[in-house]
Amino acid sequence: MTVKVLSETPITMAELKEDLKKIKERDGELNFRANKTEEYLGLFSNVEVGKARELKEKLKKLDIPRLKEEHITKIVDIMPATSEEVKSILQGYTITVNNDNVKKIADAVAEFIPKKGKKTEKAEKAEKTEKAESAEKTEKAE
Repeated sequence: MTVKVLSETPITMAELKEDLKKIKERDGELNFRANKTEEYLGLFSNVEVGKARELKEKLKKLDIPRLKEEHITKIVDIMPATSEEVKSILQGYTITVNNDNVKKIADAVAEFIPKKGKKTEKAEKAEKTEKAESAEKTEKAE
């Protein structure tokens, strides 16, 4: 049986994570490869699906010449904070983007990166757990 691919559309890691979640609910469990993918996405996918889609649309609206959907998807996955990081991502492709457009991309992504002053829920939870563990160690030592 041969499978015919009708089309290929790049999706972000956040969208893949959501799709795997739907498959897991539908089938009850994932196969080995899907489980490994889900584990990887849990470690490296740090943006919510809604924000990923919003950023993807914003980057498309910038209408940068030669920037294709696969490049935009990669930018959303990695979330480069500076122009230099955007340049290093795009070096892997055979495209050239001028400095003004690179700056536009970096500025657009910067709006979606959480500020350092604000803590994410995961960071707060980890900090509380860490404090509780250190308190337990102190009590045991006494």
